[in-house]
Amino acid sequence: MDNNIKKQFLSPQELSAYLGLSLNTIYSWVNQRRIPYIKVSRLVKFKVSEIDEWMRGMRVEPTDLLRGNT
Repeated sequence: MDNNIKKQFLSPQELSAYLGLSLNTIYSWVNQRRIPYIKVSRLVKFKVSEIDEWMRGMRVEPTDLLRGNT
C-alpha cells in the first residue's frame, strides 16, 4: 500500500495508538457501544473520519469562571 494514501479504517490496535488509549479501553467502549465502529463478520473496524467527528463532539469548552473571569 502506498504510504501517501491515508488509511480510512483502523483496527482496534491502530485506534488504541491513534487515540493514546489502552486496547482494553477501546474494547470496553465497543462492548458498551460508546464509540462508533463497524463490524465485518468478527472483525471490528473504525472509520477514521467518524472517530475524528466523534472526538470533536467530546470537546469540553472552557467557561469564563475557569479562565479566571468573573
